[in-house]
Amino acid sequence: MNTSEFIKIMDSGEEVIAKSETHLYMTYLSNEAMKITSELNNAYHTPEEIGELMEKLTGRPFPEGAYMFPPFYTDCGKNLKLGRNVFINSGCQFQDQGGIIIGDDTLIGPKTVIATLNHHQNPVKRANLIPKPVKIGSKVWIGANVTILPGVTIGDGAVIAAGAVVNKDVKANTIAGGVPAKYIKDVDTEDGSK
Repeated sequence: MNTSEFIKIMDSGEEVIAKSETHLYMTYLSNEAMKITSELNNAYHTPEEIGELMEKLTGRPFPEGAYMFPPFYTDCGKNLKLGRNVFINSGCQFQDQGGIIIGDDTLIGPKTVIATLNHHQNPVKRANLIPKPVKIGSKVWIGANVTILPGVTIGDGAVIAAGAVVNKDVKANTIAGGVPAKYIKDVDTEDGSK
């Protein structure tokens, strides 16, 4: 198995059977990610060095204007797609094996957790994994200590209040908060319209 084949399987949403070839490759990528994030998190790095380490982690160019404050943690890195001018604050944990897409100009608050894997509900199959991607639109603001669960889509311009647990999709240009997160109100746009 190679990384491209692995990503294709994960993006399909197909159940990953414990101890299967896919599961073993998942463990291989996790160990690789731990090596890179250990280097990222345990010394000071210039913005350019952070970009280089993120390129090594994700296997793709670090987008123009993107920036982060380490520490940063991930179980893979290879299924993380960042837009331009994304900002990731310190202490974030991205479980990207199931796929994370973050749009341009999005701000991610400190200690945000994005999860893309669920375990099987049946106790006999509990070690099996079910991937579901998280998609975050452009110009989204995620507050501090937010948890985003597998399969969630957050629309462009949305705001997620600090401490929220997002278990359902959030519409564009709305504010959501709470546990579980619920609609609070619409976001005011520059021209005052909703």
